[in-house]
Amino acid sequence: MRSRVLVPTLALAALALSGCKVDLNAAASGAPDAPGAGTAAPARGVSGDHAAALAALGAPRPEDTGAHYDRDDWGDWAYDSKSKCDTRESILVRDGDGETVDSQCRSACPKEACWTSRYDGVTAKDPHDLQIDHIVPLAEAARSGARDWTPAQRKQFYNDQENLVAVTVRSNTQKSDGDPGKWRPALQTYWCDYVTGYVAIKTKYKLSVDDNELAGITAMFRSCG
Repeated sequence: MRSRVLVPTLALAALALSGCKVDLNAAASGAPDAPGAGTAAPARGVSGDHAAALAALGAPRPEDTGAHYDRDDWGDWAYDSKSKCDTRESILVRDGDGETVDSQCRSACPKEACWTSRYDGVTAKDPHDLQIDHIVPLAEAARSGARDWTPAQRKQFYNDQENLVAVTVRSNTQKSDGDPGKWRPALQTYWCDYVTGYVAIKTKYKLSVDDNELAGITAMFRSCG
């Protein structure tokens, strides 16, 4: 089967730069994007003045360190019966280059490598060598405004494909639940895309940032040129 390739969208970047916010309840009320077809990509980095994106985040606030976090509360990958893809498989298709996909949405690579980890630039042939990372980590969301989210809202966030990216196990482990004030991708050419996507998700879900996190975001925006 021919590999499916997504043309990335700038919708979330435009949303962040305009200062608009998406209502969380509205976002959570619908099903996640159908996996495998039209899979949404993280916001792409853009050059220029990022003051509007920073303003949309609001004033920094201390993290809600008392918020309870349990990974099991966030559900699992959503499955689409039509495409036979779950969210993980959809991201592998979206982020791949030249991979083949069978009737059960299982990816395989017929060449030397089909994936490049955006965090560190390491290439992969076997999709099992990759993890699907949340750009804004689940624990970070819990500390920055998700304390009272419903199970449906947490599941929506977990499967939001604009917050997901295929990366190496090593880079995902190094990142853990770090925000831009604590961690940056080893691949500096990805900094602009990473921070733009991070801010777009924070804005979309009305999640707060703390002082150190905001300083890291501001510094990384300078990589956008």
